[in-house]
Amino acid sequence: MSTLARRSAAPNGASPPNDAVALSRLEARLPPVLSVIAGMVDLTGFFTLGHVFTAHVTGNLVVAAAAAVEGGPWNLAQALAIPVFMLALALVWLIAQASDRSGPSLARLLLLVQFLLLAALLGFSAITKPSADPSGLMAGIAVMIAVSAMACQYALLRLAMPHAVSTAVMTGNLTNTVLALMDSLSEHRPLLPVDAGRLKRSLHLLIGFLLGCVVAAYAVSVLGDWAWILPAALSAGAFACFHPVQRAQHAS
Repeated sequence: MSTLARRSAAPNGASPPNDAVALSRLEARLPPVLSVIAGMVDLTGFFTLGHVFTAHVTGNLVVAAAAAVEGGPWNLAQALAIPVFMLALALVWLIAQASDRSGPSLARLLLLVQFLLLAALLGFSAITKPSADPSGLMAGIAVMIAVSAMACQYALLRLAMPHAVSTAVMTGNLTNTVLALMDSLSEHRPLLPVDAGRLKRSLHLLIGFLLGCVVAAYAVSVLGDWAWILPAALSAGAFACFHPVQRAQHAS
């Protein structure tokens, strides 16, 4: 068992039952908010930073391969997004390991890191206007900051909330939702294990991601580079709403 997993099972100075309740509530409430943020980041990045997927980074392999086959313009940021994502994941792991935190306490820390990255992205975009040259250096830097913010989000889910449904696998969430829905409508024996709660969570993540995309599309059309203010503000709200809960928990 890894060090982080051992700390999650028995965090120092915390009551296991209380920590388990807090973690269960967090796993139920936080992922839909993170899914909205991921949708906003993905669409804003795609439209303003040269058609680069900043949340679902593996999609950049398809876009880059298509450009190579068709002889279209090559965007270096598409090729760099995946290695930068991997590096950011490793750095977040180091932060988590050095913090000696687990569960809700670690989630709070990584929520702060995500917010700081998105706030930095907002400030950088407002100053440099990377959408003016989507294939330029400033756009490439903005892509890497956005990718790092999403790496922090996905690491948060795996390290602090290991039982939560991932906000990164929308295809998997769509698959779970449709198959579970077919099972529930069928009069025959279900083909999937009965888990109404997981179906509900997957559906919430799908709706959240689509909502984030729709809101971001409108924001980009109206605000341009300032559209990054929406995921940054929502990230700040997620941290602020979670922060008092943790203070109350430690005080009790």
